[in-house]
Amino acid sequence: MLSLTSNTLKPFSSFHPSFLLLSKPSLKPISATFSNPFPPPSQQQLYQPFRPPPSPLPNQFRSLDVKSRLEVLADRLGLWFEYAPLIPSLIQEGFTPPSLEEATGISGIEQNHLVVAAQVRDSLIQSNTDPAVVSAFDLGGAELLYEIRLLNAQQRSAAASYIAANGLDARGVQDLARSVRDFPRRRGDKGWESFDYTQPGDCLAFMYFRQSREHKKPSEQRTAALEQALSAAVTERAKGRVLEELNAEGEGEITGEGEIGEEVRVPVVRLKIGEVAEASTVAVLPVCKAGERDKGLEEAPRECWTEGEFGVVVAEKGWARWVVLPAWEPVAGLGKGGVVVSFSDARVLPWRTNRWYKEEAILVVADRDRKEVSVDNGFYLVGGDGGDLKVERGSALKETGVEESLGTVVLVVRPPKDAVDDQLSDEDWE
Repeated sequence: MLSLTSNTLKPFSSFHPSFLLLSKPSLKPISATFSNPFPPPSQQQLYQPFRPPPSPLPNQFRSLDVKSRLEVLADRLGLWFEYAPLIPSLIQEGFTPPSLEEATGISGIEQNHLVVAAQVRDSLIQSNTDPAVVSAFDLGGAELLYEIRLLNAQQRSAAASYIAANGLDARGVQDLARSVRDFPRRRGDKGWESFDYTQPGDCLAFMYFRQSREHKKPSEQRTAALEQALSAAVTERAKGRVLEELNAEGEGEITGEGEIGEEVRVPVVRLKIGEVAEASTVAVLPVCKAGERDKGLEEAPRECWTEGEFGVVVAEKGWARWVVLPAWEPVAGLGKGGVVVSFSDARVLPWRTNRWYKEEAILVVADRDRKEVSVDNGFYLVGGDGGDLKVERGSALKETGVEESLGTVVLVVRPPKDAVDDQLSDEDWE
């Protein structure tokens, strides 16, 4: 799936130079004294001489020539944030990242990390971050500070304090920064209000809390995610919410806002905008419409794979509609029988309580290899009276003597909502 993000640029404002219009002076008779109608310009300097900006280099490096600067970088003389400014200074001298890598052994990626991390460190100092926190990144901190580059000044300071206090590694810092940026657009998710946006630890805890709901209950994966959430949480309210989820036993698991029935293991998730792009693993599944009946369900491809160095997806047969979903546990567990059925109205499903008051399209993920109607509270794809596909509860099918369905429902996916606008404002940029 190709995901494109389009940003509309504001047109440049038209600039019309203002011209000073002078009227022609009227002629006057010659007199003994001459009065100049145009007073001489004031004695001020109209053009200021060019003054180069102050050197960004530390004092100990300002007197060094190009060769000496290269030696400092090659030998890593000093702390990383001290020699990092040498990189842009050498770029101004005509070097390129590849030529710098050849001369110093510092790769282009590392050059970028050093320069950006040094800027992040400077912003922490300007934000009056605790000097002890800043000094925690003196040794090997470039990789960590680089990961919080997209946060605003206040978020950077709070994140740096949390990183230093908890000794996070690069992967942990990546998750922390992502959770802070992602938190505002998760408004409305279950438990969101119990976590404090101003606390990076609570943002990270909520990310783990949300991930726990992608696993079956009970399961080791779910418990592990909740334990991570409890460890990351900072506020007492957040900890209490996670403990409440950990201590819950014997309750039906439903992931999402709808409820299908008691003790149901079918998750209902609302897909988030950008969630597929952020997923580390995805699944590609064929899609058929409910109106295509059982014929469309059976004809959908059962197998696809990747080929070549670019991982081109190839299916066993041609098919018109596909969907890419994050590899949530129910999706990842599908074999060759995985298929998706699209319904234009969620109210056709046998919800215990109808929580939607308007039409909402949904995707029903089913396993065609599991056709036996075995669980009363399970949900199964069957043909309706008019021939269209529909979802029925196992108990209802058993009452009518139906023992075999077209497939077992494993997941219901709701469409994304418009995300909360959490883009950085102009004043947030450093």
